[in-house]
Amino acid sequence: MLSIVTLGSGLTFLEAPQASAAANAVPAYEVKFLAKPELVLNTDGTPRSEVIQTLGLSSTARSISAEYFDTNALNLDQQGWNVRFRKKDDKNNYELTYKKRYPVINGDVNAALTLANQEGFDASDDNYEAEIDWGYGKQTLSFSNTKKVDTKATGVQLPSQQEALSMLLDKLPGKLKNWSSSNWGKQQLTQSRAYGPVTFQRYEGTWNGQELTLEVWPIRNAAGTGVENIVEISFKTTDTTTVSGLRTQLMQVLQNKNWLIPADGLKTQLILERY
Repeated sequence: MLSIVTLGSGLTFLEAPQASAAANAVPAYEVKFLAKPELVLNTDGTPRSEVIQTLGLSSTARSISAEYFDTNALNLDQQGWNVRFRKKDDKNNYELTYKKRYPVINGDVNAALTLANQEGFDASDDNYEAEIDWGYGKQTLSFSNTKKVDTKATGVQLPSQQEALSMLLDKLPGKLKNWSSSNWGKQQLTQSRAYGPVTFQRYEGTWNGQELTLEVWPIRNAAGTGVENIVEISFKTTDTTTVSGLRTQLMQVLQNKNWLIPADGLKTQLILERY
Protein backbone atom coordinates (compact mmCIF):
# COMPACT_ATOMS: atom_id res chain seq x y z
CA MET A 1 0.00 0.00 0.00
CA LEU A 2 1.09 3.59 -0.65
CA SER A 3 0.80 6.25 2.00
CA ILE A 4 0.36 9.98 1.34
CA VAL A 5 2.90 12.14 3.14
CA THR A 6 2.29 15.88 3.59
CA LEU A 7 5.33 18.12 3.89
CA GLY A 8 5.39 21.32 5.91
CA SER A 9 5.06 23.31 2.69
CA GLY A 10 1.73 21.69 2.03
CA LEU A 11 3.11 19.57 -0.81
CA THR A 12 2.15 15.92 -0.80
CA PHE A 13 3.81 12.90 -2.41
CA LEU A 14 3.34 9.16 -2.45
CA GLU A 15 5.70 7.14 -0.33
CA ALA A 16 6.25 3.44 -1.01
CA PRO A 17 6.52 1.27 2.09
CA GLN A 18 9.96 0.00 3.00
CA ALA A 19 10.31 -3.67 2.17
CA SER A 20 11.41 -5.83 5.06
CA ALA A 21 14.85 -7.20 4.26
CA ALA A 22 15.14 -10.96 3.94
CA ALA A 23 17.36 -12.77 6.41
CA ASN A 24 20.85 -13.93 5.54
CA ALA A 25 21.10 -17.32 3.87
CA VAL A 26 21.85 -20.35 6.06
CA PRO A 27 24.77 -22.23 4.50
CA ALA A 28 25.71 -25.88 4.60
CA TYR A 29 29.39 -26.77 5.02
CA GLU A 30 31.86 -28.67 2.87
CA VAL A 31 35.14 -29.44 4.60
CA LYS A 32 37.98 -30.02 2.13
CA PHE A 33 41.59 -31.10 2.62
CA LEU A 34 44.32 -31.71 0.08
CA ALA A 35 46.29 -34.95 0.43
CA LYS A 36 49.77 -35.93 -0.74
CA PRO A 37 49.28 -37.92 -3.96
CA GLU A 38 52.65 -39.68 -3.63
CA LEU A 39 51.58 -41.13 -0.26
CA VAL A 40 47.85 -41.83 -0.73
CA LEU A 41 47.81 -43.12 -4.33
CA ASN A 42 49.16 -46.18 -6.07
CA THR A 43 51.23 -45.68 -9.21
CA ASP A 44 48.07 -46.12 -11.32
CA GLY A 45 46.34 -43.24 -9.52
CA THR A 46 43.99 -45.33 -7.38
CA PRO A 47 43.90 -44.92 -3.58
CA ARG A 48 46.16 -47.21 -1.59
CA SER A 49 44.45 -49.94 0.43
CA GLU A 50 45.40 -48.28 3.73
CA VAL A 51 43.66 -45.09 2.62
CA ILE A 52 40.53 -47.01 1.60
CA GLN A 53 40.43 -48.81 4.95
CA THR A 54 41.18 -45.75 7.09
CA LEU A 55 38.54 -43.56 5.43
CA GLY A 56 35.96 -46.30 4.81
CA LEU A 57 35.99 -45.76 1.06
CA SER A 58 34.63 -47.95 -1.70
CA SER A 59 37.37 -49.27 -3.95
CA THR A 60 35.17 -48.58 -6.99
CA ALA A 61 35.22 -45.06 -8.36
CA ARG A 62 32.66 -42.94 -10.15
CA SER A 63 34.01 -41.05 -13.17
CA ILE A 64 32.99 -37.43 -13.77
CA SER A 65 34.04 -35.03 -16.55
CA ALA A 66 33.99 -31.30 -15.89
CA GLU A 67 34.89 -28.17 -17.81
CA TYR A 68 34.57 -24.48 -17.00
CA PHE A 69 33.60 -21.59 -19.26
CA ASP A 70 35.06 -18.09 -19.09
CA THR A 71 36.51 -15.43 -21.37
CA ASN A 72 40.21 -15.42 -22.24
CA ALA A 73 40.60 -12.58 -19.71
CA LEU A 74 38.65 -14.57 -17.06
CA ASN A 75 36.10 -11.77 -16.67
CA LEU A 76 33.57 -14.04 -14.95
CA ASP A 77 36.12 -15.32 -12.46
CA GLN A 78 37.23 -11.77 -11.65
CA GLN A 79 33.65 -11.03 -10.55
CA GLY A 80 33.58 -14.18 -8.40
CA TRP A 81 31.52 -16.24 -10.86
CA ASN A 82 32.30 -19.75 -12.12
CA VAL A 83 30.31 -21.54 -14.82
CA ARG A 84 30.73 -25.33 -14.89
CA PHE A 85 29.51 -28.03 -17.29
CA ARG A 86 29.64 -31.60 -15.98
CA LYS A 87 28.66 -35.19 -16.84
CA LYS A 88 28.65 -38.13 -14.41
CA ASP A 89 29.18 -41.64 -15.77
CA ASP A 90 26.00 -43.01 -14.16
CA LYS A 91 23.64 -40.16 -15.06
CA ASN A 92 21.62 -39.46 -18.21
CA ASN A 93 21.87 -35.70 -17.86
CA TYR A 94 24.37 -32.85 -17.97
CA GLU A 95 24.83 -30.66 -14.90
CA LEU A 96 25.11 -26.92 -15.54
CA THR A 97 26.25 -25.00 -12.45
CA TYR A 98 26.49 -21.24 -12.00
CA LYS A 99 28.39 -20.37 -8.82
CA LYS A 100 29.12 -17.06 -7.10
CA ARG A 101 31.91 -16.99 -4.51
CA TYR A 102 32.62 -14.65 -1.61
CA PRO A 103 35.82 -14.81 0.46
CA VAL A 104 35.32 -15.22 4.21
CA ILE A 105 37.69 -12.72 5.83
CA ASN A 106 39.20 -13.67 9.21
CA GLY A 107 36.58 -16.37 9.71
CA ASP A 108 33.71 -13.84 9.71
CA VAL A 109 31.04 -15.90 7.97
CA ASN A 110 28.27 -13.47 8.92
CA ALA A 111 30.03 -10.57 7.19
CA ALA A 112 30.27 -12.61 3.97
CA LEU A 113 26.61 -13.63 4.25
CA THR A 114 25.57 -10.02 4.81
CA LEU A 115 27.52 -8.83 1.77
CA ALA A 116 25.93 -11.61 -0.30
CA ASN A 117 22.51 -10.57 1.02
CA GLN A 118 23.14 -6.99 -0.12
CA GLU A 119 23.93 -8.35 -3.59
CA GLY A 120 20.75 -10.41 -3.79
CA PHE A 121 21.63 -13.78 -2.23
CA ASP A 122 19.46 -14.21 0.85
CA ALA A 123 17.40 -16.80 2.69
CA SER A 124 14.38 -16.27 0.43
CA ASP A 125 16.19 -17.40 -2.73
CA ASP A 126 15.65 -21.14 -3.13
CA ASN A 127 17.30 -21.25 -6.57
CA TYR A 128 20.77 -21.10 -5.01
CA GLU A 129 22.41 -23.40 -2.47
CA ALA A 130 24.57 -21.57 0.06
CA GLU A 131 27.69 -23.37 1.22
CA ILE A 132 30.86 -22.64 3.17
CA ASP A 133 33.90 -24.37 1.69
CA TRP A 134 36.19 -24.85 4.70
CA GLY A 135 39.73 -25.79 3.76
CA TYR A 136 42.98 -26.00 5.70
CA GLY A 137 43.34 -22.31 6.42
CA LYS A 138 40.51 -20.41 4.80
CA GLN A 139 36.79 -20.42 4.16
CA THR A 140 34.84 -19.40 1.06
CA LEU A 141 31.12 -18.75 0.82
CA SER A 142 29.45 -19.86 -2.40
CA PHE A 143 25.97 -19.76 -3.92
CA SER A 144 25.31 -22.42 -6.57
CA ASN A 145 22.47 -22.68 -9.06
CA THR A 146 22.46 -26.08 -10.81
CA LYS A 147 20.35 -26.93 -13.86
CA LYS A 148 20.08 -30.33 -15.56
CA VAL A 149 19.67 -31.11 -19.25
CA ASP A 150 18.71 -34.63 -20.37
CA THR A 151 21.07 -36.40 -22.74
CA LYS A 152 21.47 -39.76 -24.44
CA ALA A 153 25.25 -39.45 -24.22
CA THR A 154 26.81 -42.34 -22.34
CA GLY A 155 29.58 -42.38 -19.76
CA VAL A 156 31.33 -39.06 -19.24
CA GLN A 157 31.12 -37.94 -22.87
CA LEU A 158 30.72 -34.16 -23.14
CA PRO A 159 29.16 -32.34 -26.10
CA SER A 160 31.15 -30.00 -28.33
CA GLN A 161 32.23 -26.70 -26.83
CA GLN A 162 29.62 -24.81 -28.87
CA GLU A 163 26.82 -27.18 -27.84
CA ALA A 164 27.76 -26.90 -24.18
CA LEU A 165 27.94 -23.12 -24.40
CA SER A 166 24.54 -22.99 -26.09
CA MET A 167 23.00 -24.98 -23.21
CA LEU A 168 24.70 -22.78 -20.61
CA LEU A 169 23.35 -19.64 -22.28
CA ASP A 170 19.87 -21.15 -22.56
CA LYS A 171 19.75 -21.91 -18.81
CA LEU A 172 21.55 -18.71 -17.71
CA PRO A 173 20.03 -17.49 -14.42
CA GLY A 174 19.00 -13.87 -14.11
CA LYS A 175 21.44 -12.99 -11.34
CA LEU A 176 24.44 -13.78 -13.52
CA LYS A 177 22.84 -12.51 -16.72
CA ASN A 178 22.45 -8.99 -15.33
CA TRP A 179 25.19 -9.10 -12.69
CA SER A 180 26.94 -5.73 -13.01
CA SER A 181 24.78 -4.29 -15.80
CA SER A 182 22.00 -5.37 -18.13
CA ASN A 183 23.04 -8.53 -20.05
CA TRP A 184 26.62 -8.35 -18.67
CA GLY A 185 26.75 -12.05 -17.83
CA LYS A 186 25.21 -13.09 -21.13
CA GLN A 187 27.77 -11.02 -23.02
CA GLN A 188 30.66 -12.50 -21.04
CA LEU A 189 29.45 -16.07 -21.42
CA THR A 190 28.83 -15.60 -25.15
CA GLN A 191 32.51 -14.69 -25.52
CA SER A 192 33.68 -17.59 -23.33
CA ARG A 193 35.55 -20.78 -24.15
CA ALA A 194 35.98 -24.12 -22.41
CA TYR A 195 38.73 -24.64 -19.82
CA GLY A 196 39.30 -28.38 -19.57
CA PRO A 197 37.76 -30.87 -19.69
CA VAL A 198 39.16 -32.84 -16.76
CA THR A 199 37.88 -36.33 -16.01
CA PHE A 200 38.30 -37.17 -12.33
CA GLN A 201 37.59 -40.17 -10.11
CA ARG A 202 35.39 -39.97 -7.03
CA TYR A 203 35.58 -42.59 -4.28
CA GLU A 204 32.74 -42.50 -1.76
CA GLY A 205 32.55 -43.92 1.72
CA THR A 206 31.55 -43.46 5.35
CA TRP A 207 33.95 -42.24 8.02
CA ASN A 208 32.87 -41.61 11.62
CA GLY A 209 29.25 -41.98 10.54
CA GLN A 210 29.81 -39.19 8.03
CA GLU A 211 29.57 -39.55 4.24
CA LEU A 212 33.01 -38.74 2.82
CA THR A 213 34.59 -38.59 -0.63
CA LEU A 214 38.09 -38.78 -2.04
CA GLU A 215 38.59 -37.29 -5.49
CA VAL A 216 41.57 -37.69 -7.79
CA TRP A 217 41.86 -34.86 -10.33
CA PRO A 218 44.51 -35.32 -13.07
CA ILE A 219 45.13 -31.65 -13.89
CA ARG A 220 47.61 -30.33 -16.45
CA ASN A 221 50.85 -29.39 -14.69
CA ALA A 222 52.17 -25.83 -14.57
CA ALA A 223 54.72 -26.49 -17.32
CA GLY A 224 52.07 -27.98 -19.60
CA THR A 225 54.19 -31.08 -20.15
CA GLY A 226 51.94 -33.59 -18.41
CA VAL A 227 49.45 -33.94 -15.57
CA GLU A 228 49.65 -33.92 -11.80
CA ASN A 229 47.12 -35.60 -9.54
CA ILE A 230 45.29 -33.32 -7.13
CA VAL A 231 43.78 -35.37 -4.29
CA GLU A 232 40.94 -33.85 -2.28
CA ILE A 233 39.26 -35.45 0.73
CA SER A 234 35.97 -33.87 1.78
CA PHE A 235 32.64 -34.20 3.53
CA LYS A 236 29.43 -32.13 3.53
CA THR A 237 27.12 -31.42 6.42
CA THR A 238 24.27 -29.10 7.36
CA ASP A 239 24.98 -29.63 11.07
CA THR A 240 26.76 -26.47 12.15
CA THR A 241 27.17 -27.78 15.70
CA THR A 242 29.33 -30.76 14.74
CA VAL A 243 31.19 -29.54 11.64
CA SER A 244 34.11 -27.99 13.54
CA GLY A 245 34.73 -31.09 15.65
CA LEU A 246 34.49 -33.44 12.66
CA ARG A 247 36.86 -31.23 10.69
CA THR A 248 39.42 -31.32 13.51
CA GLN A 249 39.14 -35.12 13.76
CA LEU A 250 39.61 -35.61 10.02
CA MET A 251 42.56 -33.22 9.97
CA GLN A 252 44.19 -35.15 12.83
CA VAL A 253 43.75 -38.47 11.02
CA LEU A 254 45.37 -37.08 7.88
CA GLN A 255 48.18 -35.42 9.86
CA ASN A 256 48.90 -38.56 11.86
CA LYS A 257 49.23 -40.55 8.63
CA ASN A 258 51.38 -37.78 7.07
CA TRP A 259 48.85 -37.57 4.23
CA LEU A 260 47.78 -33.95 4.73
CA ILE A 261 49.05 -31.07 2.59
CA PRO A 262 48.95 -28.10 5.00
CA ALA A 263 47.67 -25.65 2.40
CA ASP A 264 44.50 -24.52 0.64
CA GLY A 265 43.83 -25.17 -3.00
CA LEU A 266 41.06 -24.50 -5.47
CA LYS A 267 40.80 -26.92 -8.38
CA THR A 268 38.77 -24.43 -10.37
CA GLN A 269 41.57 -21.86 -10.25
CA LEU A 270 44.18 -24.39 -11.38
CA ILE A 271 42.02 -25.38 -14.37
CA LEU A 272 41.41 -21.74 -15.32
CA GLU A 273 45.14 -21.03 -15.08
CA ARG A 274 46.41 -24.08 -16.96
CA TYR A 275 43.93 -24.77 -19.78
